[in-house]
Amino acid sequence: MKSPSICEERSVESTPSDHLEPQVIVLFGANGDLASRKLYPGLYALAAAGLLPPDFRLIGTGRHEPEGGDFGAVIEGALDRFVGDTDPAVVERLTDRASFVTSADDGEDLAAAVGDARDELGGDARVLVYLSVPPSAMTGIVRMLGETGIADGARLIVEKPFGSDLPSSRELDAALKEVVAEDQVFRIDHFLGKEAVQNILALRFANGLLEPAWNRGHVASVQIDVPEELTIEGRGSFYEGIGAFRDMIVTHLSQVLGFVAMEPPVHLDALSLRNEKAKVFAAMKPLDPERVVFGQYEGYRDEDDVDPQSQVETFVAVEVFVDNDRWDGVPFYLRTGKALAATRRTITLTFRTPAGGRFGDQIDCPDQLVLEIGDEPEIGMEIWAKRPGPEMSLVRSAVAIEVPAETDSAPLEAYERLLLDAMRGEQTLFTRSDEIDRLWQVVTPVLDDPPEPVPYAQGSWGPEAALELPGAIGWRVGRDDG
Repeated sequence: MKSPSICEERSVESTPSDHLEPQVIVLFGANGDLASRKLYPGLYALAAAGLLPPDFRLIGTGRHEPEGGDFGAVIEGALDRFVGDTDPAVVERLTDRASFVTSADDGEDLAAAVGDARDELGGDARVLVYLSVPPSAMTGIVRMLGETGIADGARLIVEKPFGSDLPSSRELDAALKEVVAEDQVFRIDHFLGKEAVQNILALRFANGLLEPAWNRGHVASVQIDVPEELTIEGRGSFYEGIGAFRDMIVTHLSQVLGFVAMEPPVHLDALSLRNEKAKVFAAMKPLDPERVVFGQYEGYRDEDDVDPQSQVETFVAVEVFVDNDRWDGVPFYLRTGKALAATRRTITLTFRTPAGGRFGDQIDCPDQLVLEIGDEPEIGMEIWAKRPGPEMSLVRSAVAIEVPAETDSAPLEAYERLLLDAMRGEQTLFTRSDEIDRLWQVVTPVLDDPPEPVPYAQGSWGPEAALELPGAIGWRVGRDDG
């Protein structure tokens, strides 16, 4: 029998789908990899869960017609590949409302299709434009959306990277501001849509056990570690233009750092959370190229669409400092790379050893709080306890903290959550222009003076210099299979 407790679960009511306005969803890059892997499965999952509005239209667009000219078949093929067992009625609901328009520079045909769809859905219909296009094409498309009127009252989801450096990022931001207001722009970073990343906020701000220790007086270092076993998997042209540093450090890992390092927000709303995250980035010191390691896995130059003399990095490890009262002097170590020994999403807080030395040299490693932020989130602690027996000796103890599984329904995958939030106009988990601008400022010294990529073996943990970056403590991931 469960013991009584004054602590009961609390929930916040969300906006039901039947309160959403009808949506005209315009998808640039409808023939692309992201659409197939994430967006069509995401829309299917929302439809299956009853979270799409009662009526909607999906307009795909791209430079070329889908193979065979059947857009519905493209959607079905993506669902067969990346979802598997689907409900035919739900698939039919998506494909019956889907159409494709070949994009042109003037955008006239697309504007006509969007106008027709809005007329069909009624005056309260909203337009949601998803820009899954290369950075080089983004600014031109944004301007076209303004010139044709498609952007009028629309919400724009913008995929990373947001430019390729500070000048191009500012050019894109200026183009966006010419046609839409900031509250219409949803800069997507799918890491922020992960349940486990959002749980950082609950872990910190709902627990009096942890928040008082979440500072430089108790924390010696923080690691945010996202290694991947996969290679670039046919994305040679993308990686040649972007590289791991722009693809991951300027976006995903820095955004997670913002959640870890922020001050307590006044409210858990979009304005308060994004204000506090922006303050973290404002306090970040510009990166020191001497404390950045680039690597390139052996065999990368043999991949399709890769320059045989390529100097593009597939691995990055960096040291970051946040220059404020809470984190002064505490290093944040960020690491990510392709073709590494394991795939993980791990945040590790390493705590300072208590002063006094009462246990002599028995304490040979510090306490750590470990947050696994992958699809199956976990929270663990490694601490010291007394070894059973007559002597006062210590033993390392691992403590697992249960993360309850959702009981009423399956949790939304990151893209599902973010698509739904964009339809609701909820910007909490999207990034703001001042955040992006500051992050490009922080990384500019590395872009101006990039380290030469060091070759590393596939299946390893990257270059030796990166292994040494955190000092004697080393990386949590990769140590003793940790």
